[in-house]
Parts: sequence; structure tokens; C-alpha cells
Amino acid sequence: MGDSGYTLIYDPNSASKTSVSEFKTLLEKGKDDAKVDAMKKILITILNGDPLPDLLMHIIRFVMPSKNKELKKLLYHYWEVCPKLDENGKMRHEMILVCNAIQRDLQHPNEYIRGNTLRYLTKLKEPDLLETLVPNVRQCLEHRHAYVRKNAVFALHSIHKVNDHLVPDADELIYKFLYDESDSVCKRNAFVCLGDLNRDAALQYVQDNIAIIETLDPLIQLAFIEFIRRDSIANPTLKSQYTELVTEIIESSSNVVVYEAANALTVLSNSPQSILLAGSKFVDLATKEADNNVKIITLERINELHRSNPGVLQELSLEILRVLSSQDLDVRKKALEVTLQFVTSRNVEDVVKLLKKELQKSSSANEEKSAEYRQLLINAIHQLAIRFVEVAANVIDLLLDSMSDLNTTAAYEVITFVKEVVEKFPALRKSIITRLITALPAVKSGKVFRGAFWIIGEYAHEESLVQEAWRYIRASIGEVPILASEKKASEGVTSTDDSVQNGGSDHSGAKKGPVVLPDGTYATESALTAEVTNVTDDDKPPVRKQILSGDFYLGAVLSSTLVKLVLRMQRLKAQQSVLNALKAEALLIMVSILRVGESSFAAKKIDEDSADRILSYIKVLNDEEDKELIQSGFLDDTKDAFRAQIETAELKKAEEAAKDFHENAEQVDDSISFRQFDKDGGKSSSSIDDVSLASGSSLKKEDLSSRLNKILQLTGFSDPIYAEAFVKVHQYDVVLDVLLVNQTTTTLRNLSVEFATLGDLKVVDKPATANVGPHGFFKIQTTIKVTSADTGVIFGNIVYDGQHSDESTIVILNDVHVDIMDYIKPATCTESQFRKMWNEFEWENKITIKSQISTLKEYLDELMKGTNMNCLTPGAVIGEECQFLSANLYSRSSFGEDALANLCIEKQSDGPIIGHVRIRSKGQGLALSLGDRVASISRKNKAAATVKV
Repeated sequence: MGDSGYTLIYDPNSASKTSVSEFKTLLEKGKDDAKVDAMKKILITILNGDPLPDLLMHIIRFVMPSKNKELKKLLYHYWEVCPKLDENGKMRHEMILVCNAIQRDLQHPNEYIRGNTLRYLTKLKEPDLLETLVPNVRQCLEHRHAYVRKNAVFALHSIHKVNDHLVPDADELIYKFLYDESDSVCKRNAFVCLGDLNRDAALQYVQDNIAIIETLDPLIQLAFIEFIRRDSIANPTLKSQYTELVTEIIESSSNVVVYEAANALTVLSNSPQSILLAGSKFVDLATKEADNNVKIITLERINELHRSNPGVLQELSLEILRVLSSQDLDVRKKALEVTLQFVTSRNVEDVVKLLKKELQKSSSANEEKSAEYRQLLINAIHQLAIRFVEVAANVIDLLLDSMSDLNTTAAYEVITFVKEVVEKFPALRKSIITRLITALPAVKSGKVFRGAFWIIGEYAHEESLVQEAWRYIRASIGEVPILASEKKASEGVTSTDDSVQNGGSDHSGAKKGPVVLPDGTYATESALTAEVTNVTDDDKPPVRKQILSGDFYLGAVLSSTLVKLVLRMQRLKAQQSVLNALKAEALLIMVSILRVGESSFAAKKIDEDSADRILSYIKVLNDEEDKELIQSGFLDDTKDAFRAQIETAELKKAEEAAKDFHENAEQVDDSISFRQFDKDGGKSSSSIDDVSLASGSSLKKEDLSSRLNKILQLTGFSDPIYAEAFVKVHQYDVVLDVLLVNQTTTTLRNLSVEFATLGDLKVVDKPATANVGPHGFFKIQTTIKVTSADTGVIFGNIVYDGQHSDESTIVILNDVHVDIMDYIKPATCTESQFRKMWNEFEWENKITIKSQISTLKEYLDELMKGTNMNCLTPGAVIGEECQFLSANLYSRSSFGEDALANLCIEKQSDGPIIGHVRIRSKGQGLALSLGDRVASISRKNKAAATVKV
């Protein structure tokens, strides 16, 4: 329907061209298959700039009479591109024969040949040729077959556009045709043409059908919507009537029509009713439509509507959450993301209730990704509680209740969320900690215990809370000393009747039988002793079980919590007797953990770090001199650090929101710039002319001299042919511009360059073959598709014919290495996402570092610059005065691959920086490629000072 397009045909071998006489011979003597091949070659030659005017008569004589369908199609392609005028600009006489053939085809009994011929006429732009064909086209409008009629309408419209004198009554003809026609496709085509030819007639047809607009075929409804959208721009006064019309069409039974009508409605009207109607229709589509892509697209449209009309769609938040019934995780994620933006204090409670139901439902579901879905729900609930203090308490109750059903990652996220809430809302602290202590018995993960103990240690500010927490901790550890009670339990379990008779020497007996007490008497059987004799792992208190299984990090955190609770009681001026009892019990528990860590009862020996930490806590509790310093260190500094961390995160969020607002906001006194009228290359960032934008000329001009630094030599200077390449990296492909120079005094015939690749690269096109004259230059370009950020190698050779036909010479090219850094970009992610990916990714590459760079911070900057990674560790952690540095780095490739790195380095007092970098990724290639970059950075030495001898 638009302007004429252009076809670019690729000629694989420009060196060997078929002559006109050879083409003539092929067309005269060949069979249909040979003629098909010849016609294809003729079309390629014409499209590449050689019109071949001498062939027209041969094609009329030898191809036109054929009944071969493929040949007939190619013939119509040929009529489209062949030269129809002679040197004087007049129509060639042979075209009369062509006209007769087209006329015969327009009267052909086969409807598909008629339809195909009519489609060809829409591409014909010569009025002299079309003039004789108009009567036949008009006849085709009344053909019995719809395929002919629908193409005849377009042909008529196209002829009118070429010269309106050929069909002066085209609009009347099509208007009449519209009323007589019954086929929906023909009606749609006719209405589209009428809208272009006669706007008033099209409007009249729309008005005539207003009463039955809802019952019309979806195709016509879509055509109406398109017409309304275009006409409302030219006639803004009709917008209100058009809005009413579209409001009726939007009730259509077709989802496609509903989507287009909702889109049109948002363009036609800014009234809240229209926006709400469009939004609710998008929500209906998102819930009804089965295709996940459609769900995501419609949810995004709702999001855009909300951005442009804030506050209008808030009542749809619960409706959008109906989309959560979808099984696809991406759709659920999008639905939650969109809903969170609509929540206000009026509807937050309803949304939380719905999310609570979903969480309970997903806890009992056995779907493949239910754990991930639970995590999404917890994150959503978390965000709502932080934003709306009125639901925070209810939300915490809900999450702590469901903690026993959650996996470790989700339960830890609950604890992380509780941390944030107790810091932000001091009024809720007491109730939250009480609730947390009652929820802890259901916890099974050491990681969750660690987070919970930290919260208790930091925020149990009242004596009653401290005592409540202490009671729980005491119960969760069980009998102390742990080692002695474990020994006693194991002896009690393994003692049997036989072992007593054998003087207790046999420990291999069964678990049943009389129990011997330490004093040598038999224990009387009771409910209590029956429990003691069968102490299994499941019966042990939860924290004790974790410590015996080897989680001594939890033991260290527990010890830290005990110290904090004792110091808190000191600060609260508790009774000395109570203080002494707590201190004694704390010391007993800590020593007990150390002792059991050295024994064979623990699954593994205690690690040095945990042992050192616990020992230091024991010293701290016994230190009476530096009370004030210890109290501020344990009770204030850690809390301040956590507060600073939360404030930094909030600041970052606020900055992002401000940046987003600033980019989308316009100042009231800004001048309005019309891009279409601005021809000075765009002085302001927003005033860029459409043409220059399309051609790319408004983009940053490339400094051509910088290309010289990127030129790679592919062959030697003494080779018969010299080659060099400029490698240009785009988003998903690499373009090689290769310059070839013939260094001999003979013509190199049929010269071709062949490329092959290693890694995730694929050669998209084969460069053309050519003849290169003596000392001649030849330039080729080839595209190589890149599918992942992996180290890629491109290698190849040049082949050309020698003096004799059976000789060929091959010149091997140098390898070209693709730099993966062009595809890796710094990115950010949350700490929990980083940890999750770190655990999931199977490829790890560990690189040992020994570098002469002077400071740790400088090395980190160098590493970030060299690997295009972003540091996720907050700046406060990276201090200059420390001799040790640990940081997490993250980046993403253009192909959506994640790359994680953990840097652990220390600066030796008199030597280089030593340590290691661990890189993890899903695929091996990315981990290895980044490892090579890290190794090359470590090898960078400072310039050695020159010493004069």
C-alpha cells in the first residue's frame, strides 16, 4: 500500500557473469527447469544494475507461452523490473505483447492466476500500460471468487494512485462494492482503500454501520479503528464522537480488536473513564489470553498507562493479581511488579490478604518453580510492609507463621526483611521480637538462626525481652556442657544388659535394655527415662543439632548474641545476681561449644575463625576494665553500620527515582521543539531530525583516525596478495572490513575469501568472488554473528585461480580474536540474588594474583576497568587503611549471561598484592574468558625504576 520498496539481491559470484548470448541460448533450447534457473540469474543481474534490454523479445517468445507455475511467477517478477522504455523515453513496442499476455491472465479461468496478476498490477507504475488493463480490472471486481475480488480492489486503488484519470470514479466504485460485498476480507480491503481515496465516503460508511458495529467482523472492526486513529489526528473536533465509537467496538468478542481498541482509546481520550476502561480491558486480556507473551505485553501496556496517568488505575490492582493464576514465572513476576506500583494505603490491606492466600497456596503446591514463586511473593510483601507501616505488623506475623514451610533462601529473606522493619519502625520492635522468638522453634536452617540471633542481640532493648530471648536460647541448646551430656547420652543409649554383665566393655549392643546410671544402679523405667534412652537426632534441640552437625559459624553468632544480651542487661542496670548468673551461663555455653568442636561428637572439627571469635567473646565477658568501650562496640557500632547500610540503599533508590523523574519531566518554560522542522542537525538533545535519526548521521560521529589503531594485518607483505581487516563490533555481530591488494603483475581470477570460526561465532554471509587486476585493490565485508560472550577466533584463507584452470593458490590468513569485553557490561543485583546465583552456577575459575600495583583500591579499580565489572560491596567496606580487601563484582553480557566474581586480596607490608579472584558463570566460556582478562591485569607491573650504574 505504501511507496515502492527496493530489493537487494546478493550475487555470490560477481567474477563469472553469464553473457546475453548464453542467456538467449538457455531460453531457446532449455527445458522448463533450465529456464527457471536462467530467469533467476537474469533477475539477479537486472537487480544488480545491468538492465539486459536485448532479452525482452526472447523472454516473450520462449518463456511467456510456458504453463509452468514457477516460471510464470518469475515472469511477473521480470515484468516488474525489466526496462519498459526505449532510449527516447517512449514505451517499447514489445510491451504491447506483454499487455496482451497480462490481459489474457486477467481473464484466465483459474482464479489464482487472476489474483496473482492483479497483485502484480499494484506494482506497475506506467500509465500507458495500465490504461488498456482497467476494463479487465473492473470486471474482476464482480468475479465469483473472493480471492480475485480482494486483489481487484487493491489493484484499482493502486491504478488510481498512479493516475487518477485512468479510474476517475474509483471511490464511487469501491463505495458501491462495499455495500454489495459479503466477504469480510474483501470488505476490509475495500474500506482501507476507501479511507485513503475518499475520507467522507469512508466516514459515511462508518456512520451507516454504527448500529451494528459490535456484530461486524473483527477484520472490519480493526479497519474502522485504524481509520479512526488516523482521522482523529487530522480532525481533532471529532475525537469525542470517535471515543464513543471505540467504546462500543471495545466490547468485541475478538481479543485482537479489544487490544487495538484499548490502545486507540488511550490515544483519543485522556479522561479517567476512558483510561480506566482501556486498563480494565488490558487486565481482561492478561487473564483470559493463553499466550504468555500477550500477558506480558498487556501488563506492560497497563504499566505505561499508569505512568502517564498516575492514580487512575489504582482500583485495578486486585484485578491484575488474578494473572497470578498463570503457571509462568515471568508473567507472575510482571504482574507483581505492576501491582506494587498501584498500591495505596486504601487498598494495601486487600492486596496483602490476596498475596497471603497465594503464599499459603504455593506452600502446599508441588510445582517446579514454587520455591522461586514464594520468594517473589515474599519480596512483594516485604516492599509493601516497608512502604505502609500500618500493615507491617500483620505482614510480619504472616511471614513468621509461614517460615516453617519455606525453603532456606525464602526463610532467610523473611529474616532479612524483619531486620529492616525492626530498624525502621522502633514502635514495632517489642512485638516483632516476641513474635520472632515464638516462631524460631519451627526453623530448620542455621542461616536463618544466625539472622534471628543477630536481630535479638541488637534490638532486645528491654529486660523482659532479654529474659524471654535467653530462655529460648537456653532451651534451643539443651543440656550443657554439651560434650558431657552427649557422652552421657551415648553411653546410656549403648548400654545394654550384656554390657552390664561384661563390666560395661561392650558398646555394640542394641539400643533396648536396662539403663545403667553413673552410680552403677539400674534406672527405673519411666516416661522420662524412656525419652532419654532414645535420643535421636530429631529429638535434639535445634541449635544444638546445628552445632553438632558442624555449623560453628552459628556457634560464633550465638556467642556474640549472648555477649550482647549480657552487656544489654549491664546497661539496663539489672540486679547483680541476675547478671552474674547470665554471665556464668553464657561462659558455660561458649566453652561448651569450643569443647564439643574439638571432640569426635561434632560432624567436623571447629574452624579456626569461629574458635578465635568465641575465645575473644569469652575474654570480652571477663574484661572489667574497658566496659564502656566494649559496650559501645557491641551495642552501638554494629547497629549504626546496619543503619548506614539501609540509608545507603534508600538513597540509591531515591536517586534512581529522581533520575527517572528528571529524564521524563519537562520544565514549564522549555521551548517546544518540532523535530520535523529542525534541520540544523539538532542543537538540543531532543531536537533530532527524523531523517538524520533514521540514517544514523545524528549519532556520535566516529573518529576515522581511531580505525587505524584497530586494523589487523591478515597476510605478510611478501605474499602475492596483501590483506588487512578492520574489526567493528556491533551489539550482536562482528563486521570485518577486509582490504585486499594484489601485489603481482597478473590478474588474480575468481578470488574469494573464506572465513571459519571457533567458539560461539557463526559466519553469516560468504564474501563475493571477484577478479582483481595487477596491483589492484578489492574491498569485501563479512558479518559474523555472536551468540555468547565467549572467546571467539576467526580464521580463514584467500583462494584464487592460477594460470591453468585446474590450478588454485591458497593464502592462509592470520587469526582474528574477538574481544569479549565489547559484550560485557557492568550491572547491579541484590545481595540475595548474587548469593543465589553464586550457589547455582557450576563453572568456577579461580585465578591466583600476584601484582605490583601499589594499593588495594587501585587494584580493584584496575580490575573493574579491565573486566567491565561493577563492585557490589558498599564503599564503606573498602577502606584505604586496611591491608586486606574483599569485594563482590558483577556484570552481564549483551546475551543475558551473568558473570560473578569474588575478589580476596591483601597487601604485604614489603611486597606485592597477593590473593585470588574466583569467577563463576553458567557457561564455561565466560568464566574462562574473564579469567584470562584477570590474569592479564595481574601481570601489569608498574614501570620499573631505572638505576644508573
